[in-house]
Amino acid sequence: MPAPLELLQQRQSVPSRQLGAPAPDEATLRELLAAAIRVPDHGKLAPFRLIRLEGDAKLRFGERLAELAIRKQPELSDAKREKEQLRYTFAPLVIVVVARIDAGSSVPEIEQRLSAGCVAYNILLGAHALGFGAQWLTGWAAYDPDVAALLRLSTNEHVVGFVHLGTPQLDVPDRERPALDDLLVTWAP
Repeated sequence: MPAPLELLQQRQSVPSRQLGAPAPDEATLRELLAAAIRVPDHGKLAPFRLIRLEGDAKLRFGERLAELAIRKQPELSDAKREKEQLRYTFAPLVIVVVARIDAGSSVPEIEQRLSAGCVAYNILLGAHALGFGAQWLTGWAAYDPDVAALLRLSTNEHVVGFVHLGTPQLDVPDRERPALDDLLVTWAP
């Protein structure tokens, strides 16, 4: 198999709980993100932006999300409360990928969202290529208006994902993948 395809075959998500320091240094991160934003972008809209969460700010963001989760769902089990409280304490860096939808554009909204999704995937793929681990997470926080306000998103913006980045602390076994023959058909008139 050609080497570039080996990279795709080997890419896997590393659970955020298994990501530790170091994250990419500043120069490497900038190169990774500059490469990640090279996505299909009909209309050259750049319908995405990135928010970096790191250090104390990342921890405070995680605390605020945990407070919101508990306030919104006071019946949360102790295990789910703990999960919410620890969610942003593992990976040293989180990149929030945000879709910016231009409703006045002739480019359909779905294409703008997919472009932003490609950015998130490129971060995953690029992190893997550089020897780092990453996990793209959404969950309730990606869709919550209070979290959008916390991130200072505009009304035309929404979270596509929280991409946790760091160094894998454990080997992650690959999961079973679907068989191509179960997914591929050839259309005929």
